[in-house]
Order: sequence, then structure tokens, then C-alpha cells
Amino acid sequence: MNKPLWQPSAEHIKTTQLYRFTQEVRVATGLDIEDYQQLHQWSVENPEQFWSRLWQFTNVRCSRPWDRVLIHPGRFQQATWFEGARLNFAENLLRNRSDKTALISRLENGQRVMLSYRQLYQQVARLAAVLRAQGVVAGDRVAGFMPNVPETVVAMLAASSIGAIWSSCSPDFGIDGVMDRFGQIKPKVLFCCDGYFYNGQTHNSLPTVRQIASRISGIVLLVLVEITGQADAQGLPGSVTYTDLFDDLLAMGETPELIFEQLPFDHPLYIMYSSGTTGVPKCIVHGVGGTLLQQLKEQQLHVDLRADDVLFYFTTCGWMMWNWLATALASEATLLLYDGSPFYPEAKSLIDMAEQEKVSVFGASAKYIASLEKAYVVPRETHNLENLRVLLSTGSPLSHESFEYVYRDIKADLCLSSISGGTDIISCFVLGNPCLPVWPGEIQCLGLGMAVEIWDEQGNHISQAKGELVCTRPFPSAPIYFWNDPDGEKYQSAYFETYPGIWAHGDYGEVTEHQGMIIHGRSDAVLNPQGVRIGTAEIYRQVERFDEILDSICIGQNWQSDVRVVLFVVLRDGLSLTPELLQNIKQAIRRETTPRHVPAKVIAVTDIPRTISGKIVELAVRKVVHGEAVTNTDALANPQALKLFENLSELQF
Repeated sequence: MNKPLWQPSAEHIKTTQLYRFTQEVRVATGLDIEDYQQLHQWSVENPEQFWSRLWQFTNVRCSRPWDRVLIHPGRFQQATWFEGARLNFAENLLRNRSDKTALISRLENGQRVMLSYRQLYQQVARLAAVLRAQGVVAGDRVAGFMPNVPETVVAMLAASSIGAIWSSCSPDFGIDGVMDRFGQIKPKVLFCCDGYFYNGQTHNSLPTVRQIASRISGIVLLVLVEITGQADAQGLPGSVTYTDLFDDLLAMGETPELIFEQLPFDHPLYIMYSSGTTGVPKCIVHGVGGTLLQQLKEQQLHVDLRADDVLFYFTTCGWMMWNWLATALASEATLLLYDGSPFYPEAKSLIDMAEQEKVSVFGASAKYIASLEKAYVVPRETHNLENLRVLLSTGSPLSHESFEYVYRDIKADLCLSSISGGTDIISCFVLGNPCLPVWPGEIQCLGLGMAVEIWDEQGNHISQAKGELVCTRPFPSAPIYFWNDPDGEKYQSAYFETYPGIWAHGDYGEVTEHQGMIIHGRSDAVLNPQGVRIGTAEIYRQVERFDEILDSICIGQNWQSDVRVVLFVVLRDGLSLTPELLQNIKQAIRRETTPRHVPAKVIAVTDIPRTISGKIVELAVRKVVHGEAVTNTDALANPQALKLFENLSELQF
């Protein structure tokens, strides 16, 4: 396609915060910066100027300014940002204390709750006082086994106001998945729910909660949040219900003073976790300042998020997008929280909610958007989405077809921002831009301050060719360390083994002629038939075009001293993989890619294993196909699906 799907008008561009930031840079530096590429180049070549100016632009609140912006700029693991600065994460998110709506919460069962910024501040103050009374201090871990509800946000803010480290996972995790995570960090306080609603069913979390409480020593307070009305604290030592806790506090009268501990820029804020599908998850520790500054940059400059926006992202508390969503409070936007199935009771349920709540920025996974199209949802004809101006997509590459579906069937006038980064950086390497056109299948731009390149296997910088996504210079949201990694060996191995001293992210990508990015899949899932590297996303794009196919996963199978491509597909109910459909699939892949992309085997299955955050697990399926053990199936939403790939007769010839 030789024209973009969406092009911002000159008038629109001049209203954006990115435009205003660019003008401020021009005035401050005297440079004639004419386009985004020039701004990006300046931001990576002048990191001290860029990040300090961003700090001022986003009005980061601190009690003490920095002495030096960056120490050791040429060494990733030794880089130190904003030395001497003191700030508090929660203070920055609670800067608004008015009656403006901060949170709208909706559950699958129809329950709806609203909290103003004033009410949010008061609840955080009360809960922080409770935590302090329990002896919680800076550096202690506070964990949430919680759904995406206001109580989770309050708990995170109360913990971070003290300087405690917050960590969370969603209640659909099994006990082994929880222990693989919380068992490593040993929280002092645990917030947990009695249950949750999903796909029309009420799920009881209390059996898992009791196991957590009995298996993690050192928990001094367990707060049970009533979601489904099943709360029963009996048999849970040191426990109290959230309702009783607040009733006692309210009886005491005035809201206690909320003290924001002033902390170094790199003080730990969150512990996040790697997917853990091939072993025990790595505990990734992110710092206060880097998380705040990076996410403010993305939200205000790349999304153009404003105080009058309603921001929604479909996420659970076990996915980094929940942490990203929460930071938007610092931009004084209204956050819409939802917990439940995105397709219950109908495929259009989230679209209904977006219309009702006047959502202006809507975020979801690429899989969700593809599933909407497969379900024949056409919001442009059925919904009033006049408020919607940005659609965010992440989790996996968004196909060309999904780009076209959005503009054809959802809304023509919006900025579709596919984004890519991850838990490791709690942010993005490549993402959207309100001042640039949207081209089908392309992520709009490289993130400001992120020295992103594509390298070949020899470590050469390449353009308009496929290779490894790397970052060549430090950035503030890199992990400050891994938990239980005293010598930094796990950290080094995770990012710097491929190219010494250079961050290799694990994505297989390509910079386009428009200076955007196409992600072709995870580099550890790249196929190598006949020694030629193939990204799985290239195959998925073709498969997604078939209305008969609901889902798919592609792996490389070791075969006769080479690798052959194997494609598994989930068909619509009542359909079978006929010789005609099989031929059509192979012809489409051959026609639109190369002969090497054509799968040697196409096999119908009834389910595809996914992580709890919804990502397909190519490596786990590959292990099963080769008879290797998958050691941590509790990280999967549907671990039983792995059995579908065991000892398949079709793969024996």
C-alpha cells in the first residue's frame, strides 16, 4: 500500500503535547528540528538533555533535584540516572486531589464503582497508616493476589508511598504459579481476593489464598478483599477483611496524614516477572524514577494522554500493562478498570463499555483485535465511538489485516498505535505517535530516548532488513537488578550475552522505509529452515486471513538434520482441515511470503496454550513436540492444551 491508513492533520499535530515538547527543545537548544526523526536522533545522542527536559516537561515532583543526570553513559549495567534526586512514586500519581473522577471500575457481573481523586487520596492515606502500623518500611515487599479493581490500585499506592516494593499477580494463577513468584520475594503484607468473575462464572480464590498463607512465612498482615461476597477470614492467621479495616479507620475520625517517603531515583518500586513458561520466572526489579519518567513520556508524548481523557486498557494485575495503566493517574486522566472476560456475554462487550464510559484511549492485545474481526464485530455500524481517538495494541505483532479491520470496521479517524516492549523494561522500545501517519502493519516510530536498531547475527546495523532488535545506549527504565541475583549473572545472561554490552531484547524486527518498525515475532521463536531465518508473525499474518481459522501457532521441528515448519490451527466449530483448505493455506503462505515459509505440516488442534496474559507459547509447544519437559505449566492459562501436542503421529514422518 502506497498511502497511510491515517494521517494527522496539520491542525491536529499542533495541538499535541509532542509538538509542544518539540518546540521547547528547539528553543532551548537552538536546533532546527523539523521532524520526528530529527527529534529522536537528538534524544538518543543527548540523553542528559533529553531526559532532564522530559522531567521538567512532565512536571515530575521531587523534594530534591538531581546532581548529575547520567553517570557511565556508555555502560548499560553501570549507568546511574539522576544521582542525588529524591522523589516518591505515589506522590506523583496523587498530585490531583480534587473531586474529578480518578477511577471507574466495572466487573463482569455488572458492578460499577467510581472514585474521585480526593477519595483515592483519602483511601491511600488510611491504608498507608495501617501498613506503617504493621511495621512496613521502605524495601519491604507488599504483594497483591488481586483482580483489576480499585482496591489493588489503592494498595499499590499505599505501599509505594512508604517505599515498599509492590508485586502482583492475578487470581487466575494456580498455587504453583503464585509460589514461583511470591515465594521468591516473601512479602510482608498480602492483599488477596475472595474470588473473581470470569466468563459468566464465579470463581472461589479462598482455597488458593489459604495455601499461600500457609506456605509463605513472614506475612504479618493478610487483607482479604471481598469481590464476590465469599469472604471468610477464618483459618487465615493475621488476616482482616478490607471492609472491616476501613470501617475501623473511619471510626477513628479524620484521615491520617499521608507521608510520602522521599527516595532515590533507583529505589525499587515494582517486582515484575518473566513469563516463566520454561522455568521459574525471573524476578525483575524496576525503580521508582525510571518507571515514572519512562511511562510519563509514553503516555503524554507518544499517546498524547491528557487530563480530560478516559483511558482503558484490558489487562490483569499479572501483566505489566496494569502498572502502565496506573501511572496515567500522574497525567490526571480518568482510568477505566475492568475485570472479567473481554467476550462475555458477547464479543462486543468491551466496545459497549467503551461507548458507555466515553473512552478516548482504548488498549487491548493484538489477539483481542483479531478476535473481534473473527466474531464479525463492526463497531462503526453499531456504536457511537465519537470520543475514541487512540487505539493501543500490544502483546504480539498486529497484522496488516488487523490494521485494515480497525480503520474499516471500528473507526476511520483515530491513531492506531501498535506498541512493543515488555515487562523487562516496563515500557516500550517502539510505539505510537500522534504526529505521524499510520501505515498498515507498521509500528509508527522508535521511542524517544531509546537507541533502537536492528542488527544482523554478526552485530552489524542493518536497515529495511530483518534482524535482532537491540538498544545500544542505556535508558532509565532498565531493571535496576534481578531479585536473588547477587552477582548479576542472570541479568547479564538475559540481555547482554548475544552482543556484549548491547541490550538484545529478543524481538525479531525490521525498520521500514517510513522509519517505523515491523516486529516479526520473538527471536527465540525464529524458524531456521535450510538456515534461513523466518519470523513466525509472517506466517500468522497469512493464516489470520482465513475465516475458517480462529487461532494458530507455528514452530520449527528438528527433522532430518534440518528444521521444518509446523503449523497448528484451531478451526471454527464444525469445520475440518479438508485437503482444499490445506492447499489454500499453503498456497497463500507461498504466494505472500516465500517457499521456505510454507509449513511442511499443518495440523488441526482444538486449543492453543497461552500464558495468563494471553500470549501464545511457541517455545513450550516446541519442547512438547520434541519430547522435552515444560517445567512450569502453572504460568499458562490453559496448561492442559499442551497435551494436544504430545506424540503426534503426523510429526513422525
